[in-house]
Amino acid sequence: MMLSGRTSGKPTVGSRSTSSRSAPLQRPAPFVPVKHVSRVAPVRAQNEDDEPSTFGKNIDSKGAGTSFTSPGWLTQLNMLWGGKSNVPVANAQPDDIKELLGGALFKALYKWMVESGPIYLLPTGPVSSFLVISDPAAAKHVLRSTDNSQRNIYDKGLVAEVSQFLFGQGFAITGGEEWKARRRAVGPSLHKGYLEAMLDRVFGASSLFAADKLRTAAAEGTPVNMEALFSQLTLDIIGKSVFNYDFNSLTSNSPVIQAVYTALKETEQRATDLLPLWKIPGIGWFIPRQRKALEAVELIRKTTNDLIKQCKEMVDEEEMRAASAAAAAGTEYLNDADPSVLRFLIAAREEVDSTQLRDDLLSMLVAGHETTGSALTWTLYLLVNNPDKMAKAQAEVDAVLGARLTPTMADYGQLRYVMRCVNESMRLYPHPPVLLRRALVEDELPGGFKVPVGQDVMISVYNIHHSPAVWDDPEAFIPERFGPLDGPVPNEQNTDFRYIPFSGGPRKCVGDQFALMEAVVALTVLLRQYDFTMVPNQKIGMTTGATIHTTDGLYMYVKERRAAAGGGSGVAGGKQLAAA
Repeated sequence: MMLSGRTSGKPTVGSRSTSSRSAPLQRPAPFVPVKHVSRVAPVRAQNEDDEPSTFGKNIDSKGAGTSFTSPGWLTQLNMLWGGKSNVPVANAQPDDIKELLGGALFKALYKWMVESGPIYLLPTGPVSSFLVISDPAAAKHVLRSTDNSQRNIYDKGLVAEVSQFLFGQGFAITGGEEWKARRRAVGPSLHKGYLEAMLDRVFGASSLFAADKLRTAAAEGTPVNMEALFSQLTLDIIGKSVFNYDFNSLTSNSPVIQAVYTALKETEQRATDLLPLWKIPGIGWFIPRQRKALEAVELIRKTTNDLIKQCKEMVDEEEMRAASAAAAAGTEYLNDADPSVLRFLIAAREEVDSTQLRDDLLSMLVAGHETTGSALTWTLYLLVNNPDKMAKAQAEVDAVLGARLTPTMADYGQLRYVMRCVNESMRLYPHPPVLLRRALVEDELPGGFKVPVGQDVMISVYNIHHSPAVWDDPEAFIPERFGPLDGPVPNEQNTDFRYIPFSGGPRKCVGDQFALMEAVVALTVLLRQYDFTMVPNQKIGMTTGATIHTTDGLYMYVKERRAAAGGGSGVAGGKQLAAA
């Protein structure tokens, strides 16, 4: 893997005792040296401005509104009473703070990493701050110590507080024994048989339907907002996979898409609010920003509750006995007519009330839709701007699929370069770009760095993935950097936490394999049939709503490929999981 061989002279993390110096971080040599050629680089956070494009976009990137975050005087104040430690303090000036006001938090975090090193303190209020980590060894320590039954040092802390209004007590944010119980219940639903069924009956069919929607634009030469299309596609996929419900968002404007984005944007803004008025019960409905976010959550919850009610009416006692028997025998249970997660959980007699079930499924709906849609957006963007990589990906797709339009499970294992393109895209544009934790007890990080009890910690996945001390040529799109294609797919374990798009440790994303398979299949289906080119003179800015979005959409021209001429239609297969 193309990991940097360089070491930094700065401390790797946080504050350190004056009696010891931390050793430079040792990194393995690259697997395969790559000769770099001139290429179009991805959007660089530190050089990006927020000047709007002239193009429109389906999602309102402002979400529910803007937030008010720490001005420069907080940095000075924090330095006064933070003098006991030699943790560098971010020099948060008013010009920097504009990135946080409804914009992209990770941009400012990168700038401060360059100025202050891989660990620094970011003041967020008179008595509050984040310890920002941009070092793989420290990130590994914190993530492995979160909800760890052997050494439980950290929990989700602030992230649970700021997103409880959305996720309730769902497994995405709850902790301790309650989280373990919910994880044990939800995890088995994503078994191998389920993933195979989703690939055959949902991922490919829904992607074919999306491809058919592009045919008119290809014939007429009209631009397509690919970010909006991917958001619609992934909502339809998660609806069928989790609920056996077709949101039909590829043919109609589903309000759920904007509601999800608005709610997630609110969680990010709450994390950096100087005056956390959202903590005061009942006041949210009188504040325009929070009222808009609460209305979005009401829509999402109502949708989820309606789908749960419908499914419960269909599951009978016989099916429950079959699911229980499969669990007792240690085998995978799958309802052939409806292999959705909801059907599995209800048939498995999960002893939870409807609110708990709703919160768990809502966690899957929101996280599964947003992350994969963003991953597909940026992967296509990078491929279009790197024609040599696009040609290589399309050549692999053509060789593996032949005359077919969708991949089988066997094909999926052969789409290795397409997988690497998705992997590399998630390095450059990780979803989410930051992970939040809170210290339950006093801790010491690698190198002797102290973390006080109650300290909020922000692991900057974006910084780790873009750090020149971690990766060679970090701003370049190089799918080959992860080593031979017949080697393992990169993850936190085989990169020693230098690559953490799905987090790591006990709280690692439960749906990582689902997301990778969905992204590879969708990308394969579209690359099989179309060539893509950017609409000229676009300004591709970045903003966040838990994941990295463009500020004004990603507009492209599409053209049918000769290799796809004569291909069939996927409309019939893409409409309904139950009918497959």
